[in-house]
Amino acid sequence: MTEESLARDVFGPLGGVVETGAVNATGTWRLADVSVGDFLDRRRAGLRLLLHGVRPVGGFGRAAMGSVGEPGWLRPHEVSAASLLLRSGGVTGVPGRLREPGAPAVVRRMCRAGADLRVTRLLHAWITAAVAARTDARQGAREAAAVPGTACGLVDPGGRVVPADAVRMWRVARLVGVLRPASDAPDGGRAGFRAYDHAPARCSPCRRPAGPVARGERGERGERGERGERGERGEHGNRAVGRCRNGRPSR
Repeated sequence: MTEESLARDVFGPLGGVVETGAVNATGTWRLADVSVGDFLDRRRAGLRLLLHGVRPVGGFGRAAMGSVGEPGWLRPHEVSAASLLLRSGGVTGVPGRLREPGAPAVVRRMCRAGADLRVTRLLHAWITAAVAARTDARQGAREAAAVPGTACGLVDPGGRVVPADAVRMWRVARLVGVLRPASDAPDGGRAGFRAYDHAPARCSPCRRPAGPVARGERGERGERGERGERGERGEHGNRAVGRCRNGRPSR
């Protein structure tokens, strides 16, 4: 793949993140309430972080970066039902009566599906660009770690889509296709994807959402509840499900 095509593979899903995020930000899911321009003004810092991060990691030159504006997704524009249907991969089916009173419910379903799909595709395109450029995972770790969190904050300001979920969706939907035995990916590419997957605290943010803890983190009679995070009689309790380490439960 050329540098320009790799860049477009990143910027395409990013446009979907922006459109879906702009609709979710209304809180009404009425297309008449959507303002992509206002959304871009409020979220420009997050967009800048993603764009500035992918340039060195993907080795993109000026021509490749210039393609970000070609489709027009990162400029004020109207968001249509047809566009949301495309962004959501048609998961909800073709909504034939979007102008009826129940339309916001349909739009909301499309946005939920689209948020998951676009963040997953963005993360995969981002890591693909890094692997194609042969950027070592240790070098690209900081930028890669910012992708899920920043993209999730853009696509769903309400916080329904969280970084750890995005990484898990990427593994299930994309990474397995690269690493499966029948894949035509070269050994070097497989190794690159594995490196980005396994790098500690890089591509796999596993922070828990803030809030009350129903079942604790310390042990059966420990400080925070009934079920712990370490071994059978270890430091943190008698049953372990484990904190995420590289996106996987530790035992």
